[in-house]
Amino acid sequence: MYLCLLSAFSLSQAFRTVTSIIATGLQADFGISPDSLGAFAGLFGLSFGVTQLLMGIGMDLYGLRKTVLTAFPLAVLGAAVSAAAPSYGWLMLGQLLIGVGCSPAFLACTVFISRHFPAQRFAFFSGLGMGVGGLGLLFTGTPLAFMVQHGGWRMGFGVLAVLSLLSWLLIFWKVREPALPHASSDPRESWGQAAARFGTLFRVPHTWGILILGMTCYAAFLSLRGLWLGPLLMERHHFSLVESGNVALVLSMISVVVPVVYGRMDPGATHRRAWITRLSLLMGGLFVLLGLLQHAAASVALIFLMGLLSGYGVLQYADVRSSYPAETTGRALSLYTMSMFLGVALMQWFTGVVATWAQHGGHDPYQAVMVCIACMLAAASTAFRLLPRSPLLLPGAH
Repeated sequence: MYLCLLSAFSLSQAFRTVTSIIATGLQADFGISPDSLGAFAGLFGLSFGVTQLLMGIGMDLYGLRKTVLTAFPLAVLGAAVSAAAPSYGWLMLGQLLIGVGCSPAFLACTVFISRHFPAQRFAFFSGLGMGVGGLGLLFTGTPLAFMVQHGGWRMGFGVLAVLSLLSWLLIFWKVREPALPHASSDPRESWGQAAARFGTLFRVPHTWGILILGMTCYAAFLSLRGLWLGPLLMERHHFSLVESGNVALVLSMISVVVPVVYGRMDPGATHRRAWITRLSLLMGGLFVLLGLLQHAAASVALIFLMGLLSGYGVLQYADVRSSYPAETTGRALSLYTMSMFLGVALMQWFTGVVATWAQHGGHDPYQAVMVCIACMLAAASTAFRLLPRSPLLLPGAH
């Protein structure tokens, strides 16, 4: 059942990174600017993130299966709308539908782990899930690049629509969520009561550091992989579309493996935050280097090194899992996932604005974008280190 749920997450990964390969096709067909391209890529994260709390409430009230089966058809519809889009506005509508439809995909997987696997194995199974889900990134590497080069970007959306429909059918057929061992017999909450329970998390001091870093780390890597990778390689280093797809494919293969590795390397609740802070600062340094270096081979090597570092996101999920008592874990994971994708939307939109500003000023847009991302990572890492941490993470806490 976990693997069936991961099939939807894998498709979600494909949808959120498709822009880096189809960007030049969209610009050629619709004449859109870099900031409009950033808004298009960011709309997935915005619609995905905004609906996270609703999906979390839906899972609390109706279960994972019903929530995913109700929402995911919107992704199928959105992909079909995008494939047939006659204008930029229709593309944005398709992206909006895709984001909402995919929004319960990974949350369902993390909540499933939280409810049905041992707490001490959370980091490992999360890493395994992120690795398997990363198979969707493989599709938006060489396979999609080849498809777009020979059949156009619309074919890519068409194939994603068909694959999403097959995933929905698989979940409908196979997933039956087990009953919780100590399921409550209390009356079901109302939507208002469930929303109020989410609101209490904002009054917990250590929530803010978690959310600030959550809005930044995944957004940084996804802005590179999902938006700027293809344009940077093709425009700065004159790669072909398929060559850029090959780089994206290797990067995706790396990102499939590394979350499992980081899950096994998890240092435990006491030392995990220090690891997260150092790794996010190191990632920021690599973004600065990528912005400054003009050598193609060095840039590709840096991109692969970023892929090796990207797996530390699984440690952030484990940190959330350890920072809250068991009865609020599902809500905390939902809120954290929401922050991640709102951060993706914000960063992809803002870096699009930065790229347009740099172009108009006669500067290198990719240098400006990469340095901007590095500054965001540095600021968020500092906030995460200085803001309060959960009392549950103190030595000897239970």
